[in-house]
Amino acid sequence: MARSGVRYEDVQRAIDALLKQGEAPSVHKVREVLGTGSFTTISEHLREWRTRREENRDVPPPGGMPEALQELAESLWEKAQACANEALAHYREEAESRVETAREEAGEATRRAEDAEQRESALAAHLARIEQRLEEKSSELARRESERDVLAEREAKLATRQARLESQLESLKQEHERQGREQQETLTEQAARHQERLAQEEKRHESSEARLMGLVDEARQERQAADKRHAQRLQQLETRLERAQQLVQEASGAQAEEEKRHRETEWARRQAEERTRTLQREQALMQARIDEQKQLLEEQVRRLRDLEAQLHRCLWQPPVADQAGEEQGENDEGPADAGPSKADSE
Repeated sequence: MARSGVRYEDVQRAIDALLKQGEAPSVHKVREVLGTGSFTTISEHLREWRTRREENRDVPPPGGMPEALQELAESLWEKAQACANEALAHYREEAESRVETAREEAGEATRRAEDAEQRESALAAHLARIEQRLEEKSSELARRESERDVLAEREAKLATRQARLESQLESLKQEHERQGREQQETLTEQAARHQERLAQEEKRHESSEARLMGLVDEARQERQAADKRHAQRLQQLETRLERAQQLVQEASGAQAEEEKRHRETEWARRQAEERTRTLQREQALMQARIDEQKQLLEEQVRRLRDLEAQLHRCLWQPPVADQAGEEQGENDEGPADAGPSKADSE
């Protein structure tokens, strides 16, 4: 609604004054003539004045104008109006097409940006899960390494114990061999003494044969008892050796299993690191695409603004043919009965 400060009659008088001076009425010139009033109010009154003049375009002009001049003016005005309408329609159609295209491109860019943001969010969530799993694997790896160190320490202790047992076993074997040799030597000496005594007894008394046989039996029994004790001790040593070897095998199996787990954990960690690097590269590419889409969107927005500015200029800038027709009409008809002005085309 127009303000009550400046009335339509004031604007009409200012327009008449401008037309008498040979100037086309505009908002700024009307305000200069009035010296007051807002541009909005003056623009509304000026638009109303143009509307009324358009409605009264077919009203016969006041008497005194030649009919030929009137027909020429009307013909020029119709041609100018047709050219202006045609140019304006072309500009409007082209501008609307460009605006629609720009809107479609902006919508597509917006959808692409939204898709990119959704993919970026999904990748970020997936990367977070991968990082969490990597941290869990790292913790598991640290725990496995700690267990491996414990097993390695136990293996070292078992190896030391095995070496000690093997040394003891070797010592026992040497001791057994020494005792066997000593017993063999003792038995040999005893047999020799018995043989000697037997020979002496045979020489002395035939009755001593029974005693000699008893001594031989006693020596044989002593030897058998010694062999039995030696076999028992050797069996005990072999049992201890088997137990020690079993412990060593168990430790070796545990070490092999731990090494297998360590290799599997190391492989999983390398795979997780590779996937993390791959996701980081994909995220960098996605960020570059997002930046590119944002630049395209900004370019589309700038193009849309340029198209809107062009449309605004096309809607409010008068065609050249219209202005030329107005100037000719003013020169032919005079300031008082001027034809369509530059402001009319606006």
